[in-house]
Amino acid sequence: MLRPGLVGLVAAIGAAMLLAACSSSSSPSSSTAPATSPSTASSESSTTVASTTTTSATTANFKSCSVVTQAEAASALGQSVTPGVLGNATVEGGLACVFYGPSASTPTTPNVAQTDSVRVVVVKGSDAVTWYNNYKSSPEVRAQPVTGYGDQAFFDGYASLSVLKGDSYLRVAVAPAGAAPSLSAEEQLATAILPNL
Repeated sequence: MLRPGLVGLVAAIGAAMLLAACSSSSSPSSSTAPATSPSTASSESSTTVASTTTTSATTANFKSCSVVTQAEAASALGQSVTPGVLGNATVEGGLACVFYGPSASTPTTPNVAQTDSVRVVVVKGSDAVTWYNNYKSSPEVRAQPVTGYGDQAFFDGYASLSVLKGDSYLRVAVAPAGAAPSLSAEEQLATAILPNL
């Protein structure tokens, strides 16, 4: 019989492999992006729960839920949210911290973006600029410069705000139920998170 922790680890690895396969076939720019290391994907279960302020869950380079609180995510979405859970970040590698509102479809899958949710991803270190530039130059992105956040920032034209600050790349997506993603809510959340980077 498999231990519950081992089952979660196997599920996380399988999900990461499926996600990598899907994104490599649908995104021409993914062949130039740095790959997520298997050790990063296997180091965490995708169901790890974050506390409202910090978490011990780590990726190879950052504690992904340590920069955002449940209250900040709820304020950005405009309603209560679940505690943050870790899911794979398809654009930046590593793990996203995902919060769900009461109208999120169930079962929730933190590896896939969905409405009535907030996703926060931080990449720190030498890969941050590479991930930021790769996403900004991706053919499906209609990068619109946004001023006042970090060293440079852009809205991708449909779903998220990306900010580069020093050696940190922050990407936030606030997707309310029944409405388009909210750039103003993403800017509000980025303002709360940036001092923590």
